[in-house]
Amino acid sequence: MTLPESEPTQFPCIRTVGIDGMLVSFGDRLSEPANRAALALRAAIEGEGWDGVEETSTSLVSTFLRFDPLHLSHATLTQRLTGFLQGTNWTEAALPEGRRYFRIPTVYGTDLAPQLDEAAALAGMTRDEAVASISGTRVRVTTIGFAPGQPYLGELPEAWNIPRQNALTPTVPMAALVVAIRQLVLFSVTTPTGWRHIGQTAFRLFRPDSDTPFVLRPGDEVQFVPTAGDQLANMEQDPNGGAEWEAIP
Repeated sequence: MTLPESEPTQFPCIRTVGIDGMLVSFGDRLSEPANRAALALRAAIEGEGWDGVEETSTSLVSTFLRFDPLHLSHATLTQRLTGFLQGTNWTEAALPEGRRYFRIPTVYGTDLAPQLDEAAALAGMTRDEAVASISGTRVRVTTIGFAPGQPYLGELPEAWNIPRQNALTPTVPMAALVVAIRQLVLFSVTTPTGWRHIGQTAFRLFRPDSDTPFVLRPGDEVQFVPTAGDQLANMEQDPNGGAEWEAIP
């Protein structure tokens, strides 16, 4: 295992990140095996409680380790990571324990989510086909990012490999469901976006007063269940937006 100066061509790849970070990448783009590997490696390292490693996190295809450089050198940690990676096919490793399966009521289309028809056309589907395709797909939280507690979820069927917009939508509301490049994003805050707004939920992702302010975690699975538009007001009275969840065995 080396520390390449240019973009890696082989994976897994270990790279330095500043004076106190190391990054292990399993691919140069999102795929189910690469995301699985990143989640599994982080869980394995946390399970062992490596001395000197102070924090871990994951992105779409990488695991990040922040460490104490007064306690560990880059060379020592690289050597340990190299040995730890060998002997395990991380792209086929079991996903971490403690994951959950959420079913979140979602209003598709209408004036609440006005870009459903546009997204469906780009995917080569009618509106009904698009709703059936997305609501019938159980997607994984691949990573959390952009805003507090905000999940990226994937992957959708290949037909949903549609681009983001060329321009920004000025704003979408909190709990908006958007789509692009075979992924869904459920917005935790009101914000501009280049993704297409296809559904609206009442699910609050960021709860700063809670002991666990980020409701969803990488590895959780989600299905966006169609519901009628007139139910949204009722769902907004529920702290969980009408969502139900259970542990994944």
